[in-house]
Amino acid sequence: MKKIFRFLFPEYRKYGRYSRIIALNKVRQLISKKNIVHKYLFILSPPYCGSTLLTELIATSPAVSLNNPFETREGQQLPTTRKIMFDHKRRWDVTLDFDWEYIKAEWEKYWDLTKPILLEKSPPNGVRVASINKVFPNAHFILLYRNPYAHCESLIRREKMSPEDAAKFALDALIHQKKNRQLPLNSITISYEDLTTRTEEFKHQLSEFLPELIGVKSGGKFSSHNFKKKHMEIMNLNDEKIAQLNQAQLDKINEVFGERAKLLAFFNYELMI
Repeated sequence: MKKIFRFLFPEYRKYGRYSRIIALNKVRQLISKKNIVHKYLFILSPPYCGSTLLTELIATSPAVSLNNPFETREGQQLPTTRKIMFDHKRRWDVTLDFDWEYIKAEWEKYWDLTKPILLEKSPPNGVRVASINKVFPNAHFILLYRNPYAHCESLIRREKMSPEDAAKFALDALIHQKKNRQLPLNSITISYEDLTTRTEEFKHQLSEFLPELIGVKSGGKFSSHNFKKKHMEIMNLNDEKIAQLNQAQLDKINEVFGERAKLLAFFNYELMI
């Protein structure tokens, strides 16, 4: 069996724990008789805004293949793309673009190409949407955003950012999503709040956006990381997260947010005074 595996997949060592997934994908393609027109589905979301939960939800459909089924489920952290996309400090640098043709070719080794919808969710993709849309035919995008105060709490706690830096990052994330909404994309937009409190409505929206996306299941518990560090049913954790911010942190955040009140209002958020 090992000899067959190595014959089918001579470069298996560089793919580490993904090597068997890639080899299995090759076998599936060899025996599949389906003529599939793929749709590439990109979740565009800043970190800590619910993208892992959304990915888990969508991946309950049998029509979907993830390019990375492990941990945060990000294509940027795969063995053959992370040097380009992840292992440096310029992930969020809007002046830096990537070799998307190479990345696409690599991701297609990790995806199960017998599935019609190929899903990817690396957060920095949100600052390179135009380039992605040029290289990936039939690309579809879900734009996800979250209450910026809840976003700040995660950035302060998880990334050890100062309240000021967290606020600036959260604002930049909203700026990019506003720009992305104005691009000529096949896209839908959803807030974390609607995702978690109006899940069934969102599932209906998804089915209209991607009719191939059948069998999405929102019941049960999801393993996406959260500040409670446990598997949970879908629920809105914003209030509990915001309650973790002390008044001094809120004051510093508001100093930054106060200068962009119109941006907050565009996404239906208000300053917390």
